[in-house]
Amino acid sequence: MPPTFDQLLDPLLLLAATVPITRRSATEAMIAHFELAPDETAERTIGGATTVIGHRTQWALSRLAKAGLIEKLATGAYRASSKGISLRTRRPGGITLQDLDCEPVTALEGSCEPGKPGVSDPRTGAATPAEMLDAALQSVNNDLKARLMDAILDQSVGFFERLVVDLLVAMGYGGSTAIVAEQLGQSPDGIDGLINQDPLGFDRIFVQARRCVLSQAIDRKMMQAFAGWMIGQGISKGLFITTSTFDDDARALVDGLEQSRVLLVDGNEFLDLLVRHRIGVRVEQHIERLDVDQNYFSEGDA
Repeated sequence: MPPTFDQLLDPLLLLAATVPITRRSATEAMIAHFELAPDETAERTIGGATTVIGHRTQWALSRLAKAGLIEKLATGAYRASSKGISLRTRRPGGITLQDLDCEPVTALEGSCEPGKPGVSDPRTGAATPAEMLDAALQSVNNDLKARLMDAILDQSVGFFERLVVDLLVAMGYGGSTAIVAEQLGQSPDGIDGLINQDPLGFDRIFVQARRCVLSQAIDRKMMQAFAGWMIGQGISKGLFITTSTFDDDARALVDGLEQSRVLLVDGNEFLDLLVRHRIGVRVEQHIERLDVDQNYFSEGDA
């Protein structure tokens, strides 16, 4: 896991006391300093706009600059200020976020004691404000998905059929809602049938959807029946959707298929797709989180 932004403060200050640093070189240095694995280096923020380590490095640099511990050079690079070097000398064991709370340029003298949280920056943890917002939105989305699943399970099988049809159409399968609805037949606990992958029907997909409570996982027997029908009809592609889960044996069977390719969509992914394509949900409030466009200000930042 990439280090939290407060864990980056001390190595960044030490680095800036040695050589001028830019956002890019600082991020690369922190990757090397913490010996991050490729997957940790590539991990992106929830919005996907930047890497987690890049975002946290940028925020740590901003906090150091706000506290006056690093200063910007004309070339777009940063270096440690005399104030930063002095603080680091007084903190041989390394600076912490609490030390910065006592150092902001705008803070009143005596507003806090060294090593204790300052009144200028009440915190709930070591997350950046953007990460706290992302976490709050994730919590809201998790609650939305839980309530969405409850609503789905409270409806009739006919409603579930229309829901799946609307989703498939939104995802670009089968053509119109009327055509897809005609191609899929209703069964006691879901739907199944063949739909066109392309508008002209050159390639067809066998679709099966089962509305089940979470405790009723799709097992190997049901998956064998699904795969057997596909092979018997000469259909090479299948899509199995459930509001529940697939047990390990069912997934193993699908992984072992040689003549057919089957995509499994469990309840959690089903909800993700509904939210992504705005099926059964509506926008209640639109929130934009803006950030500085570093590409616009990239001159000299190497």
